Amino acid sequence: MPYEPEKHGRHSIRLPGFDYFRPGFYFITLCISQRRCIFGEIADGEMRLNKIGLFVAEQSAGLPNHYQNVNLDAFVIMPNHVHGIIQLLDREFSAVGAGFRPAEIHHHSRPNHGLSEIIRGFKTYTARIINKESGTPGKPVWQHNYYEHVVRTENDLDAIRRYILENPLKWELDPENPAVRRCTTPRGLCSSRGEHRFPVEPNWGRSVRSSR
Repeated sequence: MPYEPEKHGRHSIRLPGFDYFRPGFYFITLCISQRRCIFGEIADGEMRLNKIGLFVAEQSAGLPNHYQNVNLDAFVIMPNHVHGIIQLLDREFSAVGAGFRPAEIHHHSRPNHGLSEIIRGFKTYTARIINKESGTPGKPVWQHNYYEHVVRTENDLDAIRRYILENPLKWELDPENPAVRRCTTPRGLCSSRGEHRFPVEPNWGRSVRSSR
């Protein structure tokens, strides 16, 4: 089933039994705690990154340098969240690096990094630097969970790429925009915090996984 942003939301259950070490494409969304707009602002349909936004963009683009089985496809930094497509590759172990830590060679261990490990490392590292630069040690930066969608088809991949590319143009309608107060989901459902809740289709292949 192709990706339809108006139909498919960011709240779902983890795909049971799925191996998140499996090579393939994954659509990821990471949101800032309390929807704080700390990465910059949208002006004239374009994202204008501030210092923190530039740092996060740099770290996003650098993921393949830290994880030898990662390729970064399309991504965008929005004022309070990040959309991106991560491709996990099936590669032999190499001592390029182990996430955001120095490489440790263990021939008996699994050579590639799983999706949750990659996201956890990214969130932990960026949160630490952001808090250090902001003088707010220990303050939550990212929301505890993150959204993920297993990309199944070429059409799905193309649709998500377009969605990412066009995201800044649609900021005024984005449910992550703090200025958006109306609920415009297909079933008209909102949580008590104003978060959009969309119908979940069990076979669509999405999940929200926990990481810090």
